[in-house]
Amino acid sequence: MKPLPEIRLVQSRPALDARPLEKRVGLIALATDHTSEIDFRRMVASERIGVYVARIPYANPTTPENLRKMQPQLSVGAALILPDEALDAICYSCTSASVVIGDAEVEAAIQAAKPGIPVVTPPMAGVRGLNAFGVKRISILTPYTVETSRPMATYFAAHGFDIESFTCLGFEDDREMARIKPASLVELARKAMHAQADALFVSCTALRAALVVPAMEEAIDRPVVTSNQASAWNCLRLCGDDTPRPEFGRLMTMPLGQ
Repeated sequence: MKPLPEIRLVQSRPALDARPLEKRVGLIALATDHTSEIDFRRMVASERIGVYVARIPYANPTTPENLRKMQPQLSVGAALILPDEALDAICYSCTSASVVIGDAEVEAAIQAAKPGIPVVTPPMAGVRGLNAFGVKRISILTPYTVETSRPMATYFAAHGFDIESFTCLGFEDDREMARIKPASLVELARKAMHAQADALFVSCTALRAALVVPAMEEAIDRPVVTSNQASAWNCLRLCGDDTPRPEFGRLMTMPLGQ
Protein backbone atom coordinates (compact mmCIF):
# COMPACT_ATOMS: atom_id res chain seq x y z
CA MET A 1 0.00 0.00 0.00
CA LYS A 2 1.27 3.44 -0.88
CA PRO A 3 2.21 5.51 2.21
CA LEU A 4 -0.48 7.95 3.26
CA PRO A 5 0.32 11.62 2.63
CA GLU A 6 0.83 14.07 5.43
CA ILE A 7 -2.47 15.74 6.37
CA ARG A 8 -2.09 19.47 6.03
CA LEU A 9 -4.24 21.82 8.11
CA VAL A 10 -5.14 25.09 6.40
CA GLN A 11 -4.24 27.89 8.79
CA SER A 12 -6.86 30.44 7.67
CA ARG A 13 -10.61 29.76 7.65
CA PRO A 14 -12.56 30.36 4.43
CA ALA A 15 -15.20 33.12 4.39
CA LEU A 16 -18.63 32.04 5.66
CA ASP A 17 -22.08 33.13 4.51
CA ALA A 18 -24.50 34.17 7.24
CA ARG A 19 -26.70 31.22 6.19
CA PRO A 20 -26.43 28.49 3.53
CA LEU A 21 -29.75 29.84 2.17
CA GLU A 22 -31.17 33.30 2.78
CA LYS A 23 -34.54 32.17 4.21
CA ARG A 24 -35.61 29.14 6.22
CA VAL A 25 -39.06 27.55 6.47
CA GLY A 26 -39.67 24.75 8.96
CA LEU A 27 -42.30 22.12 8.22
CA ILE A 28 -43.73 19.77 10.85
CA ALA A 29 -45.34 16.85 9.02
CA LEU A 30 -47.17 13.78 10.21
CA ALA A 31 -45.32 10.45 10.11
CA THR A 32 -47.96 9.21 7.66
CA ASP A 33 -47.93 12.29 5.38
CA HIS A 34 -47.29 11.63 1.67
CA THR A 35 -48.01 15.11 0.34
CA SER A 36 -46.94 18.14 2.41
CA GLU A 37 -43.20 17.75 1.99
CA ILE A 38 -43.51 17.31 -1.78
CA ASP A 39 -45.88 20.27 -2.10
CA PHE A 40 -43.57 22.53 -0.10
CA ARG A 41 -40.62 21.42 -2.20
CA ARG A 42 -42.65 22.31 -5.28
CA MET A 43 -44.16 25.60 -4.10
CA VAL A 44 -41.78 27.03 -1.47
CA ALA A 45 -38.23 25.68 -1.82
CA SER A 46 -35.85 27.58 -4.09
CA GLU A 47 -32.24 28.69 -4.30
CA ARG A 48 -33.20 31.43 -1.83
CA ILE A 49 -35.60 29.57 0.49
CA GLY A 50 -34.83 26.29 2.22
CA VAL A 51 -37.53 23.96 3.57
CA TYR A 52 -36.50 21.90 6.60
CA VAL A 53 -38.77 19.04 7.71
CA ALA A 54 -39.43 17.15 10.93
CA ARG A 55 -41.98 14.36 11.23
CA ILE A 56 -43.97 13.58 14.36
CA PRO A 57 -45.83 10.41 15.37
CA TYR A 58 -49.40 9.97 14.20
CA ALA A 59 -51.68 6.94 14.04
CA ASN A 60 -54.87 6.60 12.01
CA PRO A 61 -57.85 6.73 12.02
CA THR A 62 -58.30 10.47 11.59
CA THR A 63 -60.56 11.23 14.54
CA PRO A 64 -60.60 14.29 16.82
CA GLU A 65 -59.22 12.13 19.65
CA ASN A 66 -56.24 10.90 17.61
CA LEU A 67 -55.57 14.36 16.23
CA ARG A 68 -55.35 15.85 19.73
CA LYS A 69 -52.68 13.31 20.67
CA MET A 70 -50.17 15.12 18.47
CA GLN A 71 -50.12 18.28 20.59
CA PRO A 72 -47.30 17.17 22.96
CA GLN A 73 -45.17 16.22 19.95
CA LEU A 74 -45.23 19.70 18.42
CA SER A 75 -42.51 21.09 20.66
CA VAL A 76 -40.38 17.99 20.06
CA GLY A 77 -40.78 18.25 16.30
CA ALA A 78 -40.05 21.98 16.22
CA ALA A 79 -36.89 21.50 18.32
CA LEU A 80 -35.53 19.02 15.76
CA ILE A 81 -35.57 21.58 12.93
CA LEU A 82 -32.14 23.27 12.83
CA PRO A 83 -31.67 23.28 16.63
CA ASP A 84 -30.67 26.63 18.10
CA GLU A 85 -31.05 28.36 14.73
CA ALA A 86 -33.74 30.84 13.76
CA LEU A 87 -36.42 30.21 11.13
CA ASP A 88 -38.43 32.72 9.12
CA ALA A 89 -41.63 30.66 9.43
CA ILE A 90 -42.69 27.26 10.65
CA CYS A 91 -45.79 25.37 9.51
CA TYR A 92 -47.60 22.55 11.28
CA SER A 93 -48.98 20.68 8.31
CA CYS A 94 -52.25 19.23 9.57
CA THR A 95 -55.49 21.11 8.99
CA SER A 96 -57.85 19.00 11.07
CA ALA A 97 -55.47 18.72 14.03
CA SER A 98 -54.86 22.47 14.03
CA VAL A 99 -58.61 23.01 14.25
CA VAL A 100 -59.09 20.44 17.03
CA ILE A 101 -56.05 21.52 19.08
CA GLY A 102 -56.50 25.24 18.35
CA ASP A 103 -54.24 27.68 16.50
CA ALA A 104 -53.14 29.41 19.71
CA GLU A 105 -52.24 26.11 21.38
CA VAL A 106 -50.31 24.96 18.28
CA GLU A 107 -48.42 28.24 18.21
CA ALA A 108 -47.58 28.04 21.93
CA ALA A 109 -46.31 24.46 21.62
CA ILE A 110 -44.09 25.28 18.64
CA GLN A 111 -42.79 28.54 20.07
CA ALA A 112 -41.81 26.73 23.27
CA ALA A 113 -39.05 25.23 21.11
CA LYS A 114 -38.69 28.06 18.59
CA PRO A 115 -39.45 31.32 20.44
CA GLY A 116 -40.67 34.21 18.35
CA ILE A 117 -40.87 32.30 15.07
CA PRO A 118 -44.06 33.02 13.05
CA VAL A 119 -46.25 29.91 13.12
CA VAL A 120 -48.53 28.95 10.23
CA THR A 121 -51.33 26.40 10.41
CA PRO A 122 -53.32 25.34 7.33
CA PRO A 123 -56.70 26.55 8.63
CA MET A 124 -55.16 29.86 9.70
CA ALA A 125 -53.58 30.21 6.25
CA GLY A 126 -56.91 29.26 4.70
CA VAL A 127 -58.66 32.06 6.58
CA ARG A 128 -55.99 34.54 5.47
CA GLY A 129 -56.30 33.33 1.90
CA LEU A 130 -60.08 33.70 1.85
CA ASN A 131 -59.74 37.13 3.44
CA ALA A 132 -57.27 38.12 0.72
CA PHE A 133 -60.13 37.60 -1.75
CA GLY A 134 -62.55 39.54 0.46
CA VAL A 135 -65.11 36.72 0.48
CA LYS A 136 -67.55 35.80 3.24
CA ARG A 137 -69.78 33.12 1.73
CA ILE A 138 -67.88 29.89 1.19
CA SER A 139 -68.23 26.22 0.43
CA ILE A 140 -65.96 23.66 2.10
CA LEU A 141 -64.78 20.27 0.83
CA THR A 142 -62.96 17.80 3.10
CA PRO A 143 -61.99 14.13 2.78
CA TYR A 144 -62.85 13.50 6.45
CA THR A 145 -65.73 11.84 8.24
CA VAL A 146 -68.67 13.90 9.48
CA GLU A 147 -67.26 13.70 13.04
CA THR A 148 -63.90 15.16 12.00
CA SER A 149 -65.50 17.69 9.64
CA ARG A 150 -67.77 19.20 12.27
CA PRO A 151 -64.98 21.13 14.12
CA MET A 152 -63.85 22.48 10.74
CA ALA A 153 -67.27 23.98 10.10
CA THR A 154 -67.26 25.53 13.58
CA TYR A 155 -63.78 26.97 13.00
CA PHE A 156 -64.61 28.80 9.76
CA ALA A 157 -67.96 30.01 11.10
CA ALA A 158 -66.15 31.41 14.14
CA HIS A 159 -63.85 33.33 11.79
CA GLY A 160 -66.81 35.13 10.26
CA PHE A 161 -67.60 33.04 7.19
CA ASP A 162 -71.06 32.03 6.09
CA ILE A 163 -70.80 28.37 5.09
CA GLU A 164 -73.24 27.85 2.24
CA SER A 165 -72.39 24.14 1.86
CA PHE A 166 -70.08 21.59 3.45
CA THR A 167 -69.15 18.32 1.70
CA CYS A 168 -67.06 15.50 3.18
CA LEU A 169 -65.92 12.20 1.67
CA GLY A 170 -65.89 9.93 4.73
CA PHE A 171 -62.23 8.84 4.68
CA GLU A 172 -60.61 7.81 7.97
CA ASP A 173 -57.02 7.17 6.82
CA ASP A 174 -54.83 10.06 5.66
CA ARG A 175 -52.76 7.68 3.52
CA GLU A 176 -55.86 6.90 1.48
CA MET A 177 -56.74 10.59 1.30
CA ALA A 178 -53.37 11.11 -0.40
CA ARG A 179 -54.30 8.52 -3.03
CA ILE A 180 -57.39 10.38 -4.26
CA LYS A 181 -56.73 11.19 -7.90
CA PRO A 182 -56.19 14.93 -8.43
CA ALA A 183 -58.48 14.85 -11.47
CA SER A 184 -61.25 13.49 -9.24
CA LEU A 185 -60.85 16.50 -6.96
CA VAL A 186 -61.80 18.80 -9.83
CA GLU A 187 -65.16 17.08 -10.26
CA LEU A 188 -65.64 16.91 -6.49
CA ALA A 189 -65.00 20.65 -6.29
CA ARG A 190 -67.62 21.27 -8.95
CA LYS A 191 -70.19 19.24 -7.03
CA ALA A 192 -69.24 20.76 -3.66
CA MET A 193 -69.55 24.37 -4.79
CA HIS A 194 -72.77 26.12 -3.75
CA ALA A 195 -74.26 28.56 -6.23
CA GLN A 196 -74.31 31.33 -3.61
CA ALA A 197 -70.76 30.79 -2.34
CA ASP A 198 -67.96 33.13 -3.41
CA ALA A 199 -65.03 30.74 -2.89
CA LEU A 200 -64.21 27.12 -2.09
CA PHE A 201 -61.91 25.92 0.69
CA VAL A 202 -60.49 22.42 0.15
CA SER A 203 -59.21 21.07 3.45
CA CYS A 204 -56.51 18.50 4.23
CA THR A 205 -52.76 18.54 3.75
CA ALA A 206 -52.86 14.92 2.56
CA LEU A 207 -54.84 15.81 -0.57
CA ARG A 208 -52.90 16.48 -3.77
CA ALA A 209 -55.23 19.40 -4.38
CA ALA A 210 -52.50 22.00 -4.98
CA LEU A 211 -51.76 20.30 -8.29
CA VAL A 212 -55.19 21.09 -9.70
CA VAL A 213 -56.20 24.42 -8.16
CA PRO A 214 -56.35 26.22 -11.56
CA ALA A 215 -58.51 23.40 -12.95
CA MET A 216 -60.84 23.61 -9.96
CA GLU A 217 -61.06 27.38 -10.31
CA GLU A 218 -61.91 27.02 -13.99
CA ALA A 219 -64.55 24.42 -13.14
CA ILE A 220 -66.34 26.59 -10.56
CA ASP A 221 -65.36 30.04 -11.89
CA ARG A 222 -64.43 31.22 -8.39
CA PRO A 223 -61.31 31.24 -6.21
CA VAL A 224 -60.14 28.00 -4.63
CA VAL A 225 -58.04 27.93 -1.46
CA THR A 226 -56.48 24.62 -0.38
CA SER A 227 -54.58 23.65 2.77
CA ASN A 228 -51.11 23.18 1.28
CA GLN A 229 -51.45 25.97 -1.26
CA ALA A 230 -52.51 28.46 1.43
CA SER A 231 -49.79 27.32 3.84
CA ALA A 232 -47.13 27.61 1.13
CA TRP A 233 -48.43 31.05 0.13
CA ASN A 234 -48.41 32.24 3.75
CA CYS A 235 -44.84 30.97 4.30
CA LEU A 236 -43.60 32.52 1.06
CA ARG A 237 -45.03 35.91 1.97
CA LEU A 238 -43.47 35.71 5.45
CA CYS A 239 -40.15 35.14 3.67
CA GLY A 240 -40.71 38.30 1.62
CA ASP A 241 -41.34 36.35 -1.58
CA ASP A 242 -44.19 38.01 -3.50
CA THR A 243 -43.50 36.30 -6.83
CA PRO A 244 -46.81 35.45 -8.57
CA ARG A 245 -47.24 31.72 -9.18
CA PRO A 246 -50.55 31.46 -11.07
CA GLU A 247 -49.85 27.81 -11.87
CA PHE A 248 -50.90 27.13 -8.26
CA GLY A 249 -54.05 29.22 -8.39
CA ARG A 250 -55.22 32.79 -7.96
CA LEU A 251 -54.15 32.92 -4.31
CA MET A 252 -50.52 32.56 -5.33
CA THR A 253 -50.77 35.95 -7.06
CA MET A 254 -52.17 37.75 -4.01
CA PRO A 255 -50.41 39.71 -1.22
CA LEU A 256 -50.70 38.47 2.34
CA GLY A 257 -53.65 40.07 4.09
CA GLN A 258 -54.69 39.72 7.72
